[in-house]
Amino acid sequence: MASSDANVVPLRPDAELLDAAERALAAVHRHLDRCKLAANSVRAYKRQTAAYLTWLGERAAEHPDAFADLVGAEAAVTAWRRHLTISKASPASVNQGLAAVTLMYEHSVRLRIQIKRARVPRPGEPDALAPAQQGAVERAATRRGVRDEAIVAVLLYSGARVQECGRLDIADVAITSRTGTVRLHGKGDEVRTITLPKIARTPISAWLDVRGAQEGPLWIGQRGRLTDSGITQVVLAVGADAGIGGLRPHTLRHTYATRLRQGGADPAQIQALLGHASLDTSARYFRAGTAETAAVIERVFE
Repeated sequence: MASSDANVVPLRPDAELLDAAERALAAVHRHLDRCKLAANSVRAYKRQTAAYLTWLGERAAEHPDAFADLVGAEAAVTAWRRHLTISKASPASVNQGLAAVTLMYEHSVRLRIQIKRARVPRPGEPDALAPAQQGAVERAATRRGVRDEAIVAVLLYSGARVQECGRLDIADVAITSRTGTVRLHGKGDEVRTITLPKIARTPISAWLDVRGAQEGPLWIGQRGRLTDSGITQVVLAVGADAGIGGLRPHTLRHTYATRLRQGGADPAQIQALLGHASLDTSARYFRAGTAETAAVIERVFE
């Protein structure tokens, strides 16, 4: 009697699965190349979809119908989610991967898969600078020169992301003796105009006098426009001079938002000023840390 194994016919041969995977990857890459996601998000989505397909290729026999229908697709992606969790990937990374793969299925084989997302713990107190630290950073920036002082001023007093700061052109800044604004180009087509306080207008005006009024990038390095990495290196150097190791542009953004909240701004105002897509993101600035809570108690009951 012939072995039962001889009668087993795979639903889809490995070669067919791999071919479908290659077509899906090409399709999602075409979509990502023309969509309005931020460049960092596009790179992350491409990396995540490639990682999923690599994992799937190693388990083709277990998921031969990963591109055949909704049931097969969801089973494969659920197994990949389990693999990521076991591999100790962070919840945010797992959810990014699921979002990328969901997009791939939608734009390749027109399947709308639904996979339960990983639970992301609510973020706690943002890593804002204390007032004394902020003063030290601003003094250190002044010592480093006009350009670096202006970069720190934009980050501290507009809440710009490092990418938004790096994209600034001379035309995005408007400063007079009494007013000042900076136009930030955010994620996708989002553009927001932020009012600059006097404390920021002074160093930015000084940099404009040095840079000149010719069109082009606001921040100029030895090779032209200063890159996002270049801006980060400026902030790291300023932080080191101020005795704050590992200072990043995002900490200055957190400091801006925290000062707004301390000054009476509500979550909706902070959302608009920082360009947050969700009010929940802005709400994190209203969870005061231990030191601030202790200061409030001392002030109330002194």
